Amino acid sequence: MALVNEHFLKLPNNYLFSDIAKKVNTFKVTHPRTEIISLGIGDVTQPLPNACIEAMHKAVNELAGKETFHGYGPEQGYSFLAEAIIKNDFAPRGIQLDTSEVFINDGAKSDTGNIGDILRHDNSIGVTDPIYPVYIDSNVMCGRAGVLEDGRWSNVVYLPCLEENDFVPEIPDRRIDILYLCYPNNPTGTVLSKQELKKWVNYALANDTLILYDAAYEAYIQNPDIPHSIYEIKGAKKCAIEFRSFSKTAGFTGVRCGYTVVPKEVTAATLTGERIPLNRLWNRRQCTKFNGTSYITQRGAEAVFSPEGKEQVKETVKYYMTNARIMKEGLENMGLKVYGGENAPYLWVKAPGGMNSWRFFEQMLYEANVVGTPGVGFGPSGEGYLRLTAFGERSNCQEAMVRLKRWLKG
Repeated sequence: MALVNEHFLKLPNNYLFSDIAKKVNTFKVTHPRTEIISLGIGDVTQPLPNACIEAMHKAVNELAGKETFHGYGPEQGYSFLAEAIIKNDFAPRGIQLDTSEVFINDGAKSDTGNIGDILRHDNSIGVTDPIYPVYIDSNVMCGRAGVLEDGRWSNVVYLPCLEENDFVPEIPDRRIDILYLCYPNNPTGTVLSKQELKKWVNYALANDTLILYDAAYEAYIQNPDIPHSIYEIKGAKKCAIEFRSFSKTAGFTGVRCGYTVVPKEVTAATLTGERIPLNRLWNRRQCTKFNGTSYITQRGAEAVFSPEGKEQVKETVKYYMTNARIMKEGLENMGLKVYGGENAPYLWVKAPGGMNSWRFFEQMLYEANVVGTPGVGFGPSGEGYLRLTAFGERSNCQEAMVRLKRWLKG
């Protein structure tokens, strides 16, 4: 008989956002005339930059002609996009990369979940807490996370990001094989200074630790002193893999495109101590399990880096960050403690009166008709918080603040 991968059975029954959707749908059935404002799931609402639309239309037309038709593309992505990424995202920051170190994908979620394919199942892992659920769940699926005990996985080292430490995790007092960092952070919306990030790179180099660095929201950084890439730190190319996305930068959540940087310098060991370049392994994995991102999509992504595309993306980011400012100021004027929202499109809101995350979520839903994401869904240290996103329509963000103010006064 066929046997299941029993590690999947260890996972909670539903993905966090599926649970939220069920609760919201239940509310809609029982309150069919009530209009809900969703500030929970981080999907975008602004259309694609016009430069990307034009580039994708042109690419579609190319596929209509025999001479310009494109079939299978390279699994690693087309060189024209990798070159544009290096020229615009890294070279201006003094970071030198080769196109063979940039792997185009269908969004950062895929690669952050799949990167474990090239790493042994018994590596120890460390995560900042709270954390994006995919990091944990993908490790549960291969047996790397252990078993769930009182809301924590037995083989995971949790690095709490708390109000008391300004949501900056402390360097662990033990060595960890694989470490996940996400900055600007999802869900707390906080950032790491260059000095703080340097501590993590130094830790990784001293302890032979592999850092998996999710920089999906780097375009939202407003403070010029905050690093956009871990490779701005000396030595990081020896110990870090970086993930990026066009989803929240250029509205590609439905188009699907991102990229992963695997420097040729970064290695991991065999049991006999041989050092293996991870670039080579990831290339082999992609060639076997991934057929590449579509030509049309990659031409659209390339247009992000055109002069027109850069200006249009800048306006989109400005729109969402203005939403974040409106929400942050509004919530703080209501007497709530709010973190993030200054260098990221996420706001981390402390529940009033010491209520727990799900209670805060349900009261907001039923009494203010506003949807957020319970902080505890991102890990134990998220208890007592709610994540709100600034990706909504401006009018909805403003109306949500009116509703929340009325609810809290009541």
